[in-house]
Amino acid sequence: MKKILASLLAAFTLVTGAQASGGDLVLDKFPKERVSDLAALQNGAKLFVNYCLNCHAAAFMRFNRLKDIGLTEQQIKDNLLFPTDKVGDVMKVAIDTKDAKDWFGAVPPDLTLVARSRASHAGTGADYLYTYLRGFYRDDTRPTGWNNIVFPNVGMPHALWELQGQRAAKFEEVTDSHGVKTHHLEGFEQLTPGKMSAQEYDSAVADLVAYLQWMGEPVQTQRTKLGVGVLAFLAIFFVIAWRMNAAFWKDVK
Repeated sequence: MKKILASLLAAFTLVTGAQASGGDLVLDKFPKERVSDLAALQNGAKLFVNYCLNCHAAAFMRFNRLKDIGLTEQQIKDNLLFPTDKVGDVMKVAIDTKDAKDWFGAVPPDLTLVARSRASHAGTGADYLYTYLRGFYRDDTRPTGWNNIVFPNVGMPHALWELQGQRAAKFEEVTDSHGVKTHHLEGFEQLTPGKMSAQEYDSAVADLVAYLQWMGEPVQTQRTKLGVGVLAFLAIFFVIAWRMNAAFWKDVK
């Protein structure tokens, strides 16, 4: 339980930075149908292992659980495991915590529950991650050379930059009636192309976020289906009970 709470706290710390510094930011809507799309989840798992698992662990998820999204044990071994890993291992990370803190200013949080750690009036945790992973831009004033519109002054570099390419953010300075100056995002300028088009990158990020959402609660699809089945049963039983009640009392004056 203590480990789960620690993971939630670390993930919460990762995803709450924007609320304090950019409360007017509108989150993009994550295409939630991806969570029930096995092909999307499989691609998201591949992206997670290749781009996220280098620094971020998922200590409460085992590789063999990926069989729930349609992968065979052999596919997991061939495509998602390092030679020293076993299918039954948890998704641990090799990076030393001390080195990580020196490099990034903080230890990269565990991502098992990151999609469940943030939900507010602005959107769901998946909405946050979907906007966050598409919100990086070049900023030479930062130690990593990257910044993020969702989490200003974030310590994390843009791990997916080769796919998206490099972008610059355009800000407009606005002065309110009290003389307070703020900067509002106008848009992005593509500096160098990535391996993917903008549409392909958005789709890849949606798959990755779908996997993060699924990883936080692998039984959510089954739970939803079960809930629909229970409600349907109760509706049918209500009609039967109502007709039985009418038949039982029809001769009672």
